Amino acid sequence: MPAYAVIGAQWGDEGKGKIIDFLAEDASVVVRYSGGNNAGHTVINQFGTFKFHLAPSGICWPHTMNVIGNGVVVDPDVLLDEIGMAQRAGLPGKLGVSDRAHLIMPYHVTLDELEERRRGKSAIGTTGRGVGPAYVDKVGRMGLRAGELLDPEDLSLRMPQIVDFKNELITKVYGGSPIDIEEIFEKTSRWAEALAPYIVRSEDIIAGALEGGENVIMEGAQGALLDIDHGTYPYVTSSNPTVGGTLTGTGAGPRSFGGVTGVFKAYCTRVGSGPFPTELEDETGELIRNKAGEFGATTGRPRRCGWFDAVAGRYSVRVNGFDSMIITRLDILDGFDSIKVCTAYELDHKEIDRFPVDSVLLDRCRPIYEEVPGWQGSSAGLTQASQLPPGAMAFVRRLEELLGIPASIISTGPKREEAIVLRSLMQ
Repeated sequence: MPAYAVIGAQWGDEGKGKIIDFLAEDASVVVRYSGGNNAGHTVINQFGTFKFHLAPSGICWPHTMNVIGNGVVVDPDVLLDEIGMAQRAGLPGKLGVSDRAHLIMPYHVTLDELEERRRGKSAIGTTGRGVGPAYVDKVGRMGLRAGELLDPEDLSLRMPQIVDFKNELITKVYGGSPIDIEEIFEKTSRWAEALAPYIVRSEDIIAGALEGGENVIMEGAQGALLDIDHGTYPYVTSSNPTVGGTLTGTGAGPRSFGGVTGVFKAYCTRVGSGPFPTELEDETGELIRNKAGEFGATTGRPRRCGWFDAVAGRYSVRVNGFDSMIITRLDILDGFDSIKVCTAYELDHKEIDRFPVDSVLLDRCRPIYEEVPGWQGSSAGLTQASQLPPGAMAFVRRLEELLGIPASIISTGPKREEAIVLRSLMQ
């Protein structure tokens, strides 16, 4: 059986963690393929409520191997905290981290904070977790990988030159305090001892599962519109949350895939800076935010809320090749008399239906809305399509028409079992 990619289709925070936890019942391996601990996935099931930032969301299933792929940048302290949390909660899933995953070092966190502060009013809105600087070092061939923790002799030869260079940046460019190399050595020694049992050749695990006919889920982080190449640059993340990241971030080949699905909220949210055409800076936006608890799992920052953007959605479908979509947070729209969906933009007095990735142009776009009837019945917690209020199902069908792909799952609440399966996602 093949691999299945589950990808955030908007600006992140679409509820992928709940969906992965739901789908992992039928998977042997769940692989996180991009990002770092700047993304948070909330999972609610019989074990409790968890906010994972690195561990894949299949870790609550006893038969599932959860792999942090080579495309992820890993803060070892955060990972060890999550391992401890999982052990205390009795979570049964197994965990491995790719020996090729790059490490977020203390100087990355320092540089992230200093660089964002220096940008001033042009700040991107990073989480300050060191993710961007870690990817910079990866591309600049100055990064350290998880497997290198197991070779302290080689690490001791490379580390001084790297730390000296970083301290030059920290002190002379940004006016910060230098990093103590002895503290770095102490940390890496502790990390090596604690993480040694978890460091694996992840591509072998993935290939073995696929060759054995087992289901593999590729778990996305952030969303397609934050992709470093295909997102609203420069207000993007530092990795590839789109489908291309599943290949480079795991080592799986394109023929391994049996499906690519996009996770869409029934409305839109965005965290941090950047253009957001359907943003609601009014009572309706505040109502959605408070009703849905739209506050970041990683930072606690309030999320910007807006109506569903079908222009952005069609672009996401195109760059990812989605063959279906998963709709989350439908229940948040219960009780609205009417609901708006953006079907086109007005840009410089002209109507357009294509998504301008250029952030300057996108910022000038104004949404053109189609208003659809709301519904008064409740969709919360439902598990059968026949139970949905007719207006809710009509809304889903309209999104299918606008995006050109069918809905496979409708999430009706945050708990694992609160979902309606319209069509099977995996074999």
